[in-house]
Amino acid sequence: MDKIIVEGGRRLKGEVPISGAKNAALPILISCLLNDGTNTLSNVPLLQDIHSTALLLENLGARVETQADTVRIDAGGPIQHEAEYDLVRKMRASVLVLGPLVARLGKARVSLPGGCAIGARPINLHLKGLAALGASIELKHGYVEASAGRLKGAEIYFDVVTVTGTENLMMAATLAKGTTVLRNAAREPEIVALADALIHMGADIQGAGTAVITINGVSSLKPLEATIIPDRIEAGTFMMAAVLTRGSISLLNSEPDHLGALIDKLRLTGADIEIDGNTVHVNHTAEIQSVDIKTQPYPGFPTDMQAQFMVLMSIANGTSMISETIFENRFIHVSELKRMGADVQVSGNIAIVKGVPKLSAAPVMATDLRASASLILAGLVAEGTTEVSRVYHLDRGYQSLEKKFADLGAAIKRVK
Repeated sequence: MDKIIVEGGRRLKGEVPISGAKNAALPILISCLLNDGTNTLSNVPLLQDIHSTALLLENLGARVETQADTVRIDAGGPIQHEAEYDLVRKMRASVLVLGPLVARLGKARVSLPGGCAIGARPINLHLKGLAALGASIELKHGYVEASAGRLKGAEIYFDVVTVTGTENLMMAATLAKGTTVLRNAAREPEIVALADALIHMGADIQGAGTAVITINGVSSLKPLEATIIPDRIEAGTFMMAAVLTRGSISLLNSEPDHLGALIDKLRLTGADIEIDGNTVHVNHTAEIQSVDIKTQPYPGFPTDMQAQFMVLMSIANGTSMISETIFENRFIHVSELKRMGADVQVSGNIAIVKGVPKLSAAPVMATDLRASASLILAGLVAEGTTEVSRVYHLDRGYQSLEKKFADLGAAIKRVK
């Protein structure tokens, strides 16, 4: 099993290109099931989750061809309505096929996704919404079985903001008869990217990026050509690395508008951040100041940056409070950071972080995607050589992370 070895103490500097966003690419890839032509997506990141999605689409009957960062999906042939457990269990986002399959085929049989290291993430809001659109829903032998004639538009209120729930129902509603209104919808940039893709296919959608999305159903959709938006979490991880190592990094091909909450918090730590079009320059030479954060749905501080920010606070001047409001179990990385000398106390969904003068290298183990990135960040500033195991988590969401860090001057390598 691969490990990443990091020698701490190097100041990072240079330019880094930001890859396409996994969380935008996955739903757009799956949305191609809604039309029967050849769709072309560019700037698709080369990640394990993308590969898993391609396998799932092929299993459903689509033809998928990948060339560098371009993926072509042709769902013009016979499409199957069943997504099997062996494919769905690898990735929770697989449940996104439910809406498109019911909308296009009138039926779907999709395995319930398994557990998740960072919390339950139930799909009950997806099922409640599909039922409101007229689908008959049954849970049998670990599968969701949904059937409908043509779906019918409805008013749907989400009790809790849900990104994948908003995506699933927005896709289903594009082919429903009549108007669907999604209230308390997620507002993430990835929602807007999916809506833009669906609109290019011929869907009638208004309000994406706000809490109320209105979809007027159409009878059919046409193939798509689209470019995947930059990954704001990857961008944030490199911004954090610049501040941690007192470095100077320029992020190329980024989208600064998607990074507002993080930029605000990093500036409070003392970072110098300048924006020039799609390039973000991050420079830090002063002492790092402690700052409190509270994770929130977009446009608030992203839960996917909480673990990385905790590393920064672990060597900051003072004490900070980190409140995690999105997922339970999202402090799993704390025990590993403590092995490196961090002073962190957790009570419920709150972590109190007292800054220490330095972290010390240690063998540590990744527990999920963002935790693995946080341990590598910790290794970049720790005294000595840190060994991070179980980095397969990293490959689900970061493209060539260790290579990009090495190009910025880090002493980092992957070993088998």
